[in-house]
Amino acid sequence: MSGFFKNLFLYSAGHTYSNMSRLFLRLFTGIMFIQLSVRQLLNFDAIVPSFDGFMGMSPETSMIVLVIVELLCAVCIMLGFLTRLAVLFPMGLMLVAENLIMSPPDTATDQFFNFAPGYPLMFIGIFVFMLLAGPGKISLDYIIAAHFTETPHDEDVLDNA
Repeated sequence: MSGFFKNLFLYSAGHTYSNMSRLFLRLFTGIMFIQLSVRQLLNFDAIVPSFDGFMGMSPETSMIVLVIVELLCAVCIMLGFLTRLAVLFPMGLMLVAENLIMSPPDTATDQFFNFAPGYPLMFIGIFVFMLLAGPGKISLDYIIAAHFTETPHDEDVLDNA
């Protein structure tokens, strides 16, 4: 019986599925961000009147750009395409969301960021992990990188990814 537990713990401690884990995390996060974007699209008419535009754009244009970029980043994250670059915008957005959630209540904030305190921090933690760990081997980034490897050193770097 002790051999069973020994093998169980040795096997579980020594065998990791880091690439599958990264794929799951990318898919989960992408789906959650797509859900956020769809919610913003469905409540577009209610959000826009109380939403301030940014970078000199009207509120409608700002909201459209925001939703398109969120959807684009979510798809890139899910596919593992330009992953480290694709997490930067959502990370910044979640920093703004957490700041707005912690500020005094506002109807625009409640409609636009329908989060309880802490949820944006959870996303920020996931995005920091993705930024540091990369997309893994089950991604377009890896396929593209594998296509461009020319030297044995490049192949060693990819094998250890």
